[in-house]
Amino acid sequence: MVRPSAIGQRRKQAVMPLYEHVFLARQDLAQAQVDALAENATAIIEANQGKVTKVETWGLRSLAYKIAKNRKAHYVMLNIDAPAGVVAELERQTQINEDVIRYMTVRVDALEAGPSVMMRKSDRDRERRGGRDGDRPERGERGPRRERAEFDGE
Repeated sequence: MVRPSAIGQRRKQAVMPLYEHVFLARQDLAQAQVDALAENATAIIEANQGKVTKVETWGLRSLAYKIAKNRKAHYVMLNIDAPAGVVAELERQTQINEDVIRYMTVRVDALEAGPSVMMRKSDRDRERRGGRDGDRPERGERGPRRERAEFDGE
């Protein structure tokens, strides 16, 4: 019995490309509206046989420069497992939306399992502050003021 050669033959796999899609929403939107934008993007992907494996909201962050009169923006990242046509449709819908001021989709080899670098950074900063949330530390009781030396102006 002669076996056919496996050289040049590929097995077809149903593996879809992986993407990270980050968009910036206007600063004057409420958090509920930003979540609605993320849900809308998820619905577009799932309607076209793709799936969103993770949604991260990075919150309201300062921009490096003004974009469309905005100094801050709400950052949202989606991990996507979908064909290229789905990503093209998502980007088309994102361009139409006036609430999104910037977006970027990057194809990746593997998606991060845990929290992204931005989420780890915010956790690390929170630990470093010690839970003060930006307030100054307590000074305690300082006692009475001491007298100052007189200055005669010369």
